[in-house]
Amino acid sequence: MAEAEVGDDWYGDDPTVNRLEDRAAEVMGKEAAVYVASGTMASQIALAVHVRRGHFVASEATSHIARTEASSRAVVSGAALLEIVAPSRGILTAEVVAGALEPDPYGVDVVDLLTLENTHQVGGGSVMPVEDMRAIRKVAQEAGVPVYLDGARIFNAATAAGVDVADYAAEVDALMFCLSKGLGAPIGSVICGSREVVQEARRLKIVIGGAWRQAGIMAAAGLIALEEGPKRLHEDHEHAGRLAGGLGQILPEGSVTAPETNIVFAAVPDAWGMIERLRDEGVLATMVAGKVRMLTHVDVDATDIDRALDAWRRVMSS
Repeated sequence: MAEAEVGDDWYGDDPTVNRLEDRAAEVMGKEAAVYVASGTMASQIALAVHVRRGHFVASEATSHIARTEASSRAVVSGAALLEIVAPSRGILTAEVVAGALEPDPYGVDVVDLLTLENTHQVGGGSVMPVEDMRAIRKVAQEAGVPVYLDGARIFNAATAAGVDVADYAAEVDALMFCLSKGLGAPIGSVICGSREVVQEARRLKIVIGGAWRQAGIMAAAGLIALEEGPKRLHEDHEHAGRLAGGLGQILPEGSVTAPETNIVFAAVPDAWGMIERLRDEGVLATMVAGKVRMLTHVDVDATDIDRALDAWRRVMSS
């Protein structure tokens, strides 16, 4: 990062940012890419590109776009939300999507975009198989609706599914992925898609204040994360499995769902109080959907898993 060659990303002349964008597009098999500050910024720009104000974006009811980004959506794109309830763990099916995309016979409620989330955070890092995404894409194409993927953790999904990440990207019109989170960079996400989509996304990035100077300092870390991060995600998944297995012996039966990737949820009474007590023990966690959420990542090793389990034991015994 300290040695990164930099320029001004507003003008598109930061060579390190340009290398990151070119490489991201290549990895995903898309025509172009644009580097932005966060996953929320990426998704909200994508919505603004695809959805006319007052038209609908169809999204799984507990997805990040539907819930966490609700205020952002109202401010940035003015898109209405069509909630789709998934059968299990936030994973949509072609059947439920087909029902949701049935056209309004009066032509008033218009769906401009379908979004998917993979892995699905509230679902506990659940993975949507490529075959399911392909079936959903077919349904969306028949309805004339483009598909956007919130792929914040798509590399985790690809690792768990044993497929190339480009196989997932091939089933959507546009997507974003985070260079932070599992891949390990300190900041940044990337929007990938057609040249036309990315050109408009780049314009909107500037409009909402996302043009940054000397961004190559961050993009340098992003390049390392993109090349090296996916190689070690299986370690995070193994650590999450150990954490969940240990918690299963500490908490009442049914409190912990076996993780598919790197997210572990624990359903306990007074989740916020539990988070505060764990913090006092030196273990940081967050609350999502009323549960204690723990994630494994590049900064968490096997020793940290043991420390976390010891902290849970002390808290539960007291």
